Amino acid sequence: MKKKYSKIVLGIFITGILASCSSNSKKNESEKKEESNSIEIVLEAEDLVSDGFEVGAIEESGSKYISASKEGEIRFDLDVPVAGRYKTEIYASSDSAEMYMCIEDHIDNTDDRTYNVTGNIAYAGLAPEFKILSVDGSPLSKGLHKMRVFFNKAVNIDYIKFTLMKEHEVTPVHMTQKTDGEEWSIVWADEFDGETVDTSKWIFDVGDWGWGNFEDQYYTDNDPKNARIEDGKLVIEALKNKHNDKWTSARLTTRGKVSFKYGKIEFKAKVPIARGNWAAGWTLGDTYVDEISWPYCGEIDIMESVAFERDTVKDEGVAHASVHSRAYYFKIGNQVSATIPIPDMTNGFHTYTLEWTPDYIYMFFNGEHYFTYEKTDVENSWPFDIPQNIILNLAMGGGWGGAKGIDETITSQKMVIDYVRVYEKK
Repeated sequence: MKKKYSKIVLGIFITGILASCSSNSKKNESEKKEESNSIEIVLEAEDLVSDGFEVGAIEESGSKYISASKEGEIRFDLDVPVAGRYKTEIYASSDSAEMYMCIEDHIDNTDDRTYNVTGNIAYAGLAPEFKILSVDGSPLSKGLHKMRVFFNKAVNIDYIKFTLMKEHEVTPVHMTQKTDGEEWSIVWADEFDGETVDTSKWIFDVGDWGWGNFEDQYYTDNDPKNARIEDGKLVIEALKNKHNDKWTSARLTTRGKVSFKYGKIEFKAKVPIARGNWAAGWTLGDTYVDEISWPYCGEIDIMESVAFERDTVKDEGVAHASVHSRAYYFKIGNQVSATIPIPDMTNGFHTYTLEWTPDYIYMFFNGEHYFTYEKTDVENSWPFDIPQNIILNLAMGGGWGGAKGIDETITSQKMVIDYVRVYEKK
């Protein structure tokens, strides 16, 4: 029988607050983390009922469910008590093994785009058995979210549950680099000369919600199989799970540790070559909390590479540099970008560089300037006075990386980074 939950289960969180008030004692960080991670929000059938849908009951438990006879959507309100990454579960059944669902945040948006926070969750199984369909890592900010669940076939939905996996970490340190001096000088760096990933500089984004691009991989949390230090270099390795054909990989970010405004950001890397990988070194505005934050927070892609563009015989690839703002971004097809051919992209290390001032953004490959974006009076075109955190990741598949599929013969892809450095002019 399915376990029944209250609509918001704070568990240890509420108990902990009461205990703290009575004893006037301070809790340590591990206890606070445990409390936050006990948050569950459950919406049952009565919270989802809309006109035009039937209500049934599961025979063995008596639990109610909503029944939709064809493709459509069901709307609901979600009040999120803590910003963070959530595990999203939908307890559902369908007459079709081809049914899939996704949850979109922010119904009342004015930007005329979707805010998919789950990717497409496939039913894929015996019909019409009730089962939990789930993804990890859905980003949600604190507050009321007007949401909807889409489905492409007839479906029965018993409940939708959101469980906090990881509270959003606000970045405590913002570094502003001078750009009007004579020479560039390093102010922050990771040379990857330790034995493990330096978690005083990086945190790991976790989950498989699609990351806004329908990507196929699950980003793991500091798993050395996917992110490790070897010979003074960071290795990010995407691995295919032989048991269920899922991919795992890693996404490292300085968010929650340090963010940067202006200066020069440079990294030196080797990029994998097999079709289906999508490697990137980039920055994201520190005001990003969930999909509604983007692209208002700003994004600077110092290097993106999709492997289907490669000449695998000559080992020649293409590096993309781009910026995204509310005025210009890829989901409306007008992003500002540039490309440059890269010889020996996989076997050789190359430097990818951003120079960023209050007035312009330049991008370089091995010292060659090939991208310019200047500040203008166009509304919402310059969110780049917002501090940005650095991200290094290797995705598999997705709307762009997987545009020509993933090579079915590969089981591993590696992106290797020699260093990441931030400079200012002195």
